[in-house]
Amino acid sequence: MTEAETSTSYPVSPRNQVKRLHERGRYDHATIHGLLDASMLCHVSYVIDGQPYCTPTFFWREGTKLYWHGSSASRMLRSQSAGQRVCLTVAQIDSLVLARCGFNHSADYRAVMAFGTAYLITDPAEKEQALVAMVDRFFPDRTATLRQSTVQEIKATAVIAMEIEEASAKIRSKGVGDDEEDYELPIYAERIPVRTVLGRPEPCPRLLDGVERPASLGGYSEGRLLEDALRDAHFTHYAGG
Repeated sequence: MTEAETSTSYPVSPRNQVKRLHERGRYDHATIHGLLDASMLCHVSYVIDGQPYCTPTFFWREGTKLYWHGSSASRMLRSQSAGQRVCLTVAQIDSLVLARCGFNHSADYRAVMAFGTAYLITDPAEKEQALVAMVDRFFPDRTATLRQSTVQEIKATAVIAMEIEEASAKIRSKGVGDDEEDYELPIYAERIPVRTVLGRPEPCPRLLDGVERPASLGGYSEGRLLEDALRDAHFTHYAGG
């Protein structure tokens, strides 16, 4: 990989290289960051005393660094605070694929695996910034309108960061892919699109009179794709960073 390629792509190693159906692999920042920014939920895999764990949690990206948070008492965060090697993954299912043979049944999908060393954010200023981003990355400018978190609430929350050392995306988008001779068989086949779509907002029934939905939440409107809302929110908060 050339120097120009490494500035816009993650390095390829035996750890992150897509080996099966390698033509589906992507290593460029644009593809990988785009998929990360269109997601809210990730799964973080790690090992404690030889036992593998995989924990679902919310996360966000700043440049080539990923953040996630949880209770300071969390087993996951306690183990990762000292510099735990982790693998963070996200995935989007785009369709279910019914072929003419069981072997060729599949799904169209987009997925990312990111590798790095997790560490606890201990600098007070960085932690404060991260706790703001924990909300504003998804709902831009919302923190400024909220009750300020108490000292105890901040103390009870731990934030973990990980510089992305290596990452890869794997994408399938071919729909039905039967063996050529199977297209002559009288067997029904189809692609079923899958989308995560936002529903109509349901205001809290205990809202005070006169409290209206902020215009800043306009991106989260009924019928919109969640991934589009998340991607736009990331762009708004980080100004395309």
